[in-house]
Amino acid sequence: MILPPSTLGMLGGGQLGRFFVAAAHELGYRVWVLDPDPHSPAGLIADRHLVAGYEDYAALDELAQGCAAISTEFENVPAGTLDYLAKFVVVRPSAAAVSICQNRIAEKNFLRQHGLPVANFVAVHQEQDLREASADLFPGILKVARFGYDGKGQAVVGSAEEAIAAFQHFKGETCVLEEKLQLACEVSVVLARDEHGLSKSFPTAENSHRAGILDVSLVPARASDALSSRAAELAGRIAERLGYIGTLAVEFFVVRGELVVNEMAPRPHNSGHYTLDACLTSQFEQQVRTLCGLPLGDTRAHSAAAMVNLLGDIWYESGPAGNRYREPDWAQLHAVPGLKLHLYGKHHARHGRKMGHFTVLDADPGKARELAMAARAAIGILDAP
Repeated sequence: MILPPSTLGMLGGGQLGRFFVAAAHELGYRVWVLDPDPHSPAGLIADRHLVAGYEDYAALDELAQGCAAISTEFENVPAGTLDYLAKFVVVRPSAAAVSICQNRIAEKNFLRQHGLPVANFVAVHQEQDLREASADLFPGILKVARFGYDGKGQAVVGSAEEAIAAFQHFKGETCVLEEKLQLACEVSVVLARDEHGLSKSFPTAENSHRAGILDVSLVPARASDALSSRAAELAGRIAERLGYIGTLAVEFFVVRGELVVNEMAPRPHNSGHYTLDACLTSQFEQQVRTLCGLPLGDTRAHSAAAMVNLLGDIWYESGPAGNRYREPDWAQLHAVPGLKLHLYGKHHARHGRKMGHFTVLDADPGKARELAMAARAAIGILDAP
């Protein structure tokens, strides 16, 4: 075990890193953050912030020398960086696991090879791949293989011609074309797996999105116990096949009552934010525990929860003079019983940028959702989730 007051390292300074720093501090650890943004939310509360890129080897050497173990908050840290650090210090999750999750083609091939349910797809390296694609893949979704998230780098296409146009728009970047499924809903499972192969899952969340970005997560999911259990079982199997150590999220489509794996995230996940307030152990504490070899915490939820994302859009008020910047009226949220507000400390609000979230807790799932939707409207998010 790596015990306090050891120093831990975090690659990435966003909100996921910030919650990791807070969880580690609660457990008595010090944390160094490496992130190129001098205003990064995690860097602001870390014991030390190394303002450097992820391939700055002088900074990586300093991080390795100062830390007992290192983790990451997002999957796009170069796998080579994780491999390099692993020569000197404990790194979890491994570069091998992260490299699969950071490339959609590698991810989908991994799922297919291990007999896990995945939508029909084809790798797209050139326009000819789209001309030769099976008609069964249309309508489909063309996605860039790397660095696409929150709906970015994706296009719904109805034909090979539309797909080729989208491919050209993506400047010929390697993509994956996958069948567009008729979804009943989307669910996700966050779990933690330790070095001994023991894993514990948090309750399955039901998710809805706006413009490709997570909007609302409901826990428990409005799905059968059998489907929720199946989602947890599949997520656990994925973690086992990856040889994964750390916190892992798996997103699923529900199609005609069956689960189809959408994607994996080798880190805590937006849809697991409810664990901060509704569970005995949060997804971020589990990340610290798995990194340090501590026993996994209890993942039970003590309340039902409805989590709502707060994007930078609500910092802007539309009017005759255009979008006017103003701070949202947080008193509207603080007035709601059982509501927990989390703001990420980002220095500038942009449209579509995740600036915070709130979670409403209640013994009754329906009541939690009702209160959350009313609070969501009060803060200026008026469209239906």
